[in-house]
Amino acid sequence: MSDIEAKIRSAWIGRISGCQLGKPIERMSMRDGHSALHDYLSDVGPLPLRDYVGYKEGYDIQKECCRGFLTRSEPDDDINYSFLALLMLEEHGRDLSTSDVARAWLKRLPAAQTFTAERAAYKVLMERGKEWFPENGNAGFDLSACSDNPYNDWIGAQIRADVYGWVCPGNPELAARLVTEDASLSHRGDGVYGAVFVAVLGALLMTHTPAEALRTAKTYLPEDSGAIIAVELAESLLADPEGGARIRAHYQGMSPVHTLNNLAIVVWALFSNLDDFSAAIGDAVAAGLDTDCNGATVGGLWGLQSSDIPDHWIVPWQGRVGLSLAGYDELALDELVGRTVTLAKSL
Repeated sequence: MSDIEAKIRSAWIGRISGCQLGKPIERMSMRDGHSALHDYLSDVGPLPLRDYVGYKEGYDIQKECCRGFLTRSEPDDDINYSFLALLMLEEHGRDLSTSDVARAWLKRLPAAQTFTAERAAYKVLMERGKEWFPENGNAGFDLSACSDNPYNDWIGAQIRADVYGWVCPGNPELAARLVTEDASLSHRGDGVYGAVFVAVLGALLMTHTPAEALRTAKTYLPEDSGAIIAVELAESLLADPEGGARIRAHYQGMSPVHTLNNLAIVVWALFSNLDDFSAAIGDAVAAGLDTDCNGATVGGLWGLQSSDIPDHWIVPWQGRVGLSLAGYDELALDELVGRTVTLAKSL
């Protein structure tokens, strides 16, 4: 197995496992807050969180994603967007444009599988796009109108970013350009910067040490952006066991699905636990906010710098990856890895 293949396989495993860890408690975290999340995790135990979440009757929890019930990776928008990025890059390669992304959404992405900024952008596409736009026509309007929405600095673009880094090993410039084409359909400002940071960091982790990758990825963020402040806040809290609480306190009152507070959680959990996959995704998820998104992003990035992911994360979902995209309801991990490796080599 080549080094690129090993890293990409580990990144897919890490992203899927982290997503499934955070998925059953996502609604609880966002709607009821961290106190309710902590109480539930303490009840089903054990803490610190180092395995899939336990299940208890009487809570709004997705049982299929819980410890002892997981038989496949259940469909989730975080994994939908990763595979959709792969499909788009297979078709368009380096020439991927925002128009291509918009067409792919209309053809492959069910409207009910979109949220906040993506749903707002989707609505504009449906209302203003020309009839034959999905069939490779002209949109008929300025696509920047799609990102003129109240959620354009929330987390949606950041969760669509990972694969753009994986397929650009050692080429952060290309990763940044490709992810910007995607992110700009629905996001602006820090919403785009968070996506760029994740993609660039991924491209660099393929070929650099984590310290080098982090240092260089920061240079892709504007000096006056909220994104650079979030990353540097996380850096100041590395190895602090109360880092998650301090980040939540710093961003008190901010939406739990905003880019900035979740970006800080990702950087803190990942770089505090570079030698321990279970701790990295466990701490990211237990910190609250957008649990499945942060678990997925941390898991994927962690996998790029190491293949040492314990079997208890991998075995339960049996290499079965559920999707909810038009034409795709489940794929095998091996197929995802093989296609991603082929794309990375061709780019």
